[in-house]
Amino acid sequence: MAISGSQNDDPRKLREMLGRAANLAQNHSLSSVVVGFAGVEGDLLFPELVDFVESALRVDDTIFRMTRDRAVMLLSDVDECRARGIIDRLLNDFRERFTPAQDLGLRLGFYEIPSGTTELTVKQVLPTLFARSAH
Repeated sequence: MAISGSQNDDPRKLREMLGRAANLAQNHSLSSVVVGFAGVEGDLLFPELVDFVESALRVDDTIFRMTRDRAVMLLSDVDECRARGIIDRLLNDFRERFTPAQDLGLRLGFYEIPSGTTELTVKQVLPTLFARSAH
């Protein structure tokens, strides 16, 4: 998906994404996982990785581009274990297809939204996704 002008999405999209996840958890008893992707600042390959991952998502899943080197993805109806498997598969597929010259330097963060969650805020989720120790 090409974004004209800026690589960033409208911040309202992130709130809508989290609202949808909370709605799935509360009203449909479905857990979801929010995944944070943090690339190395200035990495020219990171936007390509985000495009690749976005093209592989199911209709119910979505990506929010925070900055040129950070993105947030919602995987619906999965737990953290399954989300990690999906991400591993996508990253391995990306590496196979595009054979990056160096390591991606990608940091990942995961935030599971368990079934029954009634409220979810950006302030709850983002610090977990982009904690320095997230891998």
